[in-house]
This record gives sequence, C-alpha cells and structure tokens, in this order.
Amino acid sequence: MGKSSKKNKVILAPPLPPELDDDEIVVSEDDFDFVKENPEHACSIARQDIKAFDKFVTRVADHDDEKVELLYEERERKRRAAAALKPRNDDELEVDPVDALPVKTLDGNVVYNRPAKKARSGDEANGVKSRSQDKGAGATQGSQKEPKGRSNKKEDSKLQNVQSPTEVPKENLHSVVLEEVKEELSSDELFEKKKAQLAELGMALLEDPESNIRSLNDLLILCNDMDQKIVQLGIMSLLAVFRDIIPSYRIRQLTEKELAVEVSKEVKKTRYYEYTLIRSYKAYLQKLIALEKQPYFYLVAVRCLCSLLDAAPHFNFRESLLASVVKNLSSSNDVARKLCCEAIRSLFRNEGKHRGEATIESVRLIAAHVKLHDCQLHPDSIEVCLSLKFDEDLGKDDSKEDKLKPKKNKRYQNRDVTKPSEKKKIKKEMLSKARQEVRADLRAVSFTLDPKEKKMIQRETLAALFETYFRILKHSMNTSRYKTTSVFPGGSHPLLAPCLEGLGKFSHLIDLDFMSELIACLKKLSGYTDHQGEILPDNALSVSERLQCCIVAFKVWRSNLEALNVDLQDFFVQLYNLILEYRPDRDHGEVLADALKTLLWEGKQQDMLRAAAFIKRLATFALSFGSAEAISALITLKHLLQKNTKCRNMLENDAGGGSLSSLVAKYAPEAKDPYLSGALATVLWELSLLQKHYDPSVSGMASNVLSMANLNATQNPVQLSSANPLEAYNDLSMGRELSKPAGKVLTLKCKRKRRSKEFVALSPDVLRKADCTVGEDELREKLQSHFAVLRGISENERLRTELNHTLSSINMYKEYKKQKKQSKKSRIGRKKVTRA
Repeated sequence: MGKSSKKNKVILAPPLPPELDDDEIVVSEDDFDFVKENPEHACSIARQDIKAFDKFVTRVADHDDEKVELLYEERERKRRAAAALKPRNDDELEVDPVDALPVKTLDGNVVYNRPAKKARSGDEANGVKSRSQDKGAGATQGSQKEPKGRSNKKEDSKLQNVQSPTEVPKENLHSVVLEEVKEELSSDELFEKKKAQLAELGMALLEDPESNIRSLNDLLILCNDMDQKIVQLGIMSLLAVFRDIIPSYRIRQLTEKELAVEVSKEVKKTRYYEYTLIRSYKAYLQKLIALEKQPYFYLVAVRCLCSLLDAAPHFNFRESLLASVVKNLSSSNDVARKLCCEAIRSLFRNEGKHRGEATIESVRLIAAHVKLHDCQLHPDSIEVCLSLKFDEDLGKDDSKEDKLKPKKNKRYQNRDVTKPSEKKKIKKEMLSKARQEVRADLRAVSFTLDPKEKKMIQRETLAALFETYFRILKHSMNTSRYKTTSVFPGGSHPLLAPCLEGLGKFSHLIDLDFMSELIACLKKLSGYTDHQGEILPDNALSVSERLQCCIVAFKVWRSNLEALNVDLQDFFVQLYNLILEYRPDRDHGEVLADALKTLLWEGKQQDMLRAAAFIKRLATFALSFGSAEAISALITLKHLLQKNTKCRNMLENDAGGGSLSSLVAKYAPEAKDPYLSGALATVLWELSLLQKHYDPSVSGMASNVLSMANLNATQNPVQLSSANPLEAYNDLSMGRELSKPAGKVLTLKCKRKRRSKEFVALSPDVLRKADCTVGEDELREKLQSHFAVLRGISENERLRTELNHTLSSINMYKEYKKQKKQSKKSRIGRKKVTRA
C-alpha cells in the first residue's frame, strides 16, 4: 500500500518566476547590438507562444489536467496563507524565493541566499560584516581540516537552514495580527462597538446596581472619548442610570468613629456601594458642568442637569445643580431657558421631595443672580417665582397662639415636689437624648416637616422673594429718569412686569410696615407728580408698566381689608390720563382691561364728577380703537352708569348738553384731573355712532347702554353678559383670532404702518397760527400724484384678483385631470375583472 501511494503521488513542477513589467527589465548595449546584427532571431523569439511553454513546463505525465490544475491552485493558496501569517519587518528586504537560489560551496555545503537586514547603525553593520568574514575564514579552514565523511551533520545543517526562515515567535505574531485588525476596523464599526458597550454596561447597572456598581467608572471613561457622538450617548446613558439607582435618601459622610467600628460584610458592601455612587455622581456632575461651556454639548448638558434636579432634588450635590440651572434661567437659547424654568417650577410645586429646602435655596440663588446682573435678566428668571405656594396663615403672629395655650394650675406649681435621685436624673437625660436622636433620624428619612419648621422655611423664602421684588422696584425708580437699551424683552426694565405681577399675587403677605412705602414707590413709578398734576415727559416706563403699577397699588390696598389710610385719588388721575396715551400696536390691551376691572369695576361707588369724567373718556376711547378695547370700555361705562344714576343725564341728547349742563362749567377734554373736566356738561354722542359699529357685540352693547335713558333711576337694562372688562376683552380677542382666514393675502393698506411714534393733539390756537397757504399749481401736482397712486393701487388689486382667478382655474383643471385618470384606471380594472 505504501509503494502504490508513493507511485500515485503527483510531483508538481517548481513555481514559475514572477512576470516583470517592461519598465523593470534592464537592457544593455550589447543586447541592442546583437538584435541589430541578428534580426531573424528576434523575429523567431517573438513568434513563440509563451502560454504553450508554461503549459509544457507545468505538465505532469499520466495525470488528468484538471486535477493537476486544482493541485496548483491549492499550493498557491497555501503559499499566500503562509505569507499572511509571516510577520512583516520594515528592516528586511522582500526577495522572491525563486530569485534567491542556493549556492554550493567547494566543501559541498549548500548556502541559501537570504535578504540581508538593514543595519540600524554603522557600527552594527561593521560588526555584522566582521562576523561574517570571521565565519567565512573559519569555514574555509574547517573545510581543509575536516574530512568528507560527516554526511549526517551536513544534512542537519541543511534542515536548520531550510527551517530557520519559517520560525516566528508566537508573541510577536499575536501582537502583529491585533494591530492589523485594529487598523482594518473602520470608524463605523468602532462606533457600533462602543455603542453596544454602552448599552451592555447600562443594562447591567439597571438589572443589578449593587454588584455592577464598578461599571459606572467604565461609563465615565467612555464619556471622555474623542468621538462627540459617543460622549453624547454616554452622558444620556448615565442620566438614565442615575435617575433609576439614586436612593430616596441623602448619603452623609461617615465619621471617624463609625469608620473605626468593625461591621459585617453586608454593611461593608453597602458602604462601598454608596461611596462609589457618590464619587461617580460627583464626577458626572463635573463633566456636565464642563460640557455646558461647549456649544455642541450645551443643550444636552442642560437637559441632563434639569432632569437630575427634577428627579432627585433631595440627593447630594444639589447646590451645584441649582447653581447651574438658575444661571441658565436667562439664557439666550429659548429651549434651554424653557427647560430650566420648567425644572424650577416643578421644584416649587413638588416640595414633598425635598421638604422645602431646595425652594429656599433656589429663591436665594435667583435673588443673588438678579443682584449680580443689576436687574438686566430675562423676565422668565423672575416669572418662575409665581409658582411658589404659601400658607394663608403665614402672616399671623405666633404670640397670639401662645396666649391661647392653657395655663397650668398655680396650686399644683406651688406644691413641694420631692427631688428625684441622681440615678433617675441620669436615666431621664439618657432617655431624652435617645428620643432626640430617634426624632432626628426620623426627620432625616421622612420628607414631612413639622408645622413650625415649615412656617420658618416659608417665611425665609418669602423674605428672599420680597427682597428681590423691592430691589427691582428700586432699580426701576433710579433708572426711570433716563432711557436705556436692553437686550431682553421689556425695554430697559425687563424684570418690572413679572415683579409687579408677583407683588399683586402675594400682596396679602406683605407686612403692614412696608405698605405706605410700597404705595409711594408705585405712585412714582406710575408717573404721577404733585407739580400741577403733570406727567413727566421723559418717563422711561411704558404705558402698560404704569398701568400695572396702578393695579398693584389697588390690589395691595384691598388685600389688607382696606385698612391702610392711603388716598388713592392719584392713581385714578393717572388712569384717566393713561387712557389717552394707550396705543393698540404698542401697548398690551389686556393690561388696560385689567386696570378698568380693578379700579372702576371692582371698586366702591365712585364720586359723581369722577364717574362722569371716566364715562365720557371711555366713550371717546371706544370710538377710537378696536372692537376688543371698545367692548371692555363699554362694559365699564355701563357699570358706572348703573352705580351712578345721576350720570344717566349724559344720555339726554340736548343741544346744549344734559340736564345738569347749566350747573357745571364747560367741558374741558384736555384737563388732566377728572374733577376739573366738567364731563356733566356734555352728552354721550359717541354711543349713537357705536350703534353702527361693524362688530355686532359692540353695536349691541352701545344700543343697550342707550336704552338706559328711557328707564327710571331704579331700573337697569337687560343684561347682555355678566362678564367683567377683562373677560370680555379676552373673549372678543380670541374670537377675532379664530375668525381670521388662514391664507388671506394682505392688502397694501394693511401692510402700511404709522411712522409717527405717538399721536399729538393740536389745539385750535396752534392751527390758526400755522401758515396753511398753498399754491394752486403745487396743490394740483400733489392731487395728481395722490390719485395716480390710488389708480395704481386699484389696478394692482384688479391684477391680483385676475391672478388668483387664473391660479384657481389651473388648480381645478389639474384636479379634473387627476379624476379623469383615476376613472380611466378604474374602468380598465373593471374590464380586466370581467374578462377574468
């Protein structure tokens, strides 16, 4: 069997030399001369078939050609695999094994030509040369001395020379293969690998956090990666992990005595878990605060900080979270600012999570932030304080409660009680200390507060809040004399509007000692002066802000059961003048409606002269502005007429005024004081025009008010609606917004804006003194240009209507085509079904 297998074994020819390019072949001058002298040899060589020679050389006798070809392919595959496993060294020269033919020396030894390694330095190269020379000399001497009979040693040396180039250390091979694999991995594969690693670590922590707590360090290491996407995914993964594994208690630092005491394995494990959690949480917060300064990670970092504050306001390092969130309350980025505001609001609403301690810390931080930036912040940074909640009995004194406590009987106090022994004293002291420690532990664990502690925290919060509000008012008073520019909405006083709103909401909690000073401050901010009742022309506050000052003054006065001995006539005067300064495109109509509701609707019965002045002023105002403002003014006017029946004489349409016109001086519409206006000497002729208003609600209300002239003093007209001015304004403005068409094209008249900032009423004397003489030619040219513009506008409108008509016809034609195609397809489908 062995001999037959040896006979059938296929012996392949050695591999052919590699093919060379034409550029690599070096041709000498002798070759050129030979070809020139013998051209017939060159022609015969060119006619030879090289493939036939290759096939003849690689043939194997008595074997199938296909089997031989498969053997050749297998040998080539093995050669390539061996070459791939062989480590590459840059210092070695690559030489094809076919070219490196062995040489037989005189003594019969076969020497294999191997590529010589590059010498790292000149000394090493010289050393190698000297060694090779010494070895060569020794070999010649040995060949002369040694006999030829040592064939076994020669065969061993041949085998060593053959096997030496294939031997490679295993350690070098492993490192080389790893480096090649790392280089071949693309960036996408690395990203997917790190992403999977993040998912594995996160899932392991969520499944069993106590045993896998060390994985937090691995996640923090991945957050320091060079790839920004990996960092973003890492901080989001850590956010989900911390929100899930953070305990419901605050971890305190262990004392030296507690560390010195020997504890069980479970306690050691819990301590190690808490220590690792605190250390990783601190590192995570530091990472978020550092990433917050980079624009790419800003939004993600702020979202993580707000989410942590919302989920764990009771946990450690709450101060760092609050500082970073409060700092971003006035951020220029709308998304980040809304996230921070919502986080602070949820903190104020859910005080059960942190026992109210985070609330007072955040209010103090907001106060410090306002002071640091000199009240130049976004209004949202103060508006979040409107979500605070206080107990109604917070302003009551505790001294009254102490008086109501029952007193002990004096007879029992005068009895002689035997002094207890020292042992009993010691026992009582120990029991009291133990009880105090237990109570302290229970307070630390439970989030419920004692009534006294809760009241103390709320008082400190309220003090910090009012400190902020009064600082904003003081800053507005100091800077109201000159106009300043501000980046934030609200002009030069961006925080004044939310400050006034907060004072109005928490006015019932203000101490009575500060009431008079507060009302005096509000009077100055509203723009009122005692110098002949004039208004400062250079007041930097807007009309809406001055109206809010009047509203807050009345709310403060009424919230204290009108106990303040303060004359609010100045605020009525200010409201009377501010109605004329109102502009719908500049000021807020809702604030004006609220002022009418607070000062005139909710107040007591007004004085007749003052009520008549406001009735006439409101009728003029309703005739000049939009339907929402008009309906709020008419509702207030009707309410004043119902309360003051003598003012109904203004509805009489006499030639010289109402029935009281002979008793009152002439009407002065430019008067600053309502008592000096003489409104009873005029009639409400504006109501007859308002009956023809385009808005049916306004025209209906005007006709309803006019019907009061035919009623007795004790009778009232039919109620159209029981809404106050603010509700009517909101309802009508909302209905107007909903009734607007979606795709309506604005005309040129709607696009025009008034260039004049304020409306100036000229007196008749000024008009008489003005020179109004204009030449006929100049007047003709102006009229021609004016009517040319009007003709152009009408032509433009006509062209627009034609364009809209053509566009609608084109769209209808396209829809007709689509329907025709669909009907055609349906017919074809029906025919196919019938054929089937």
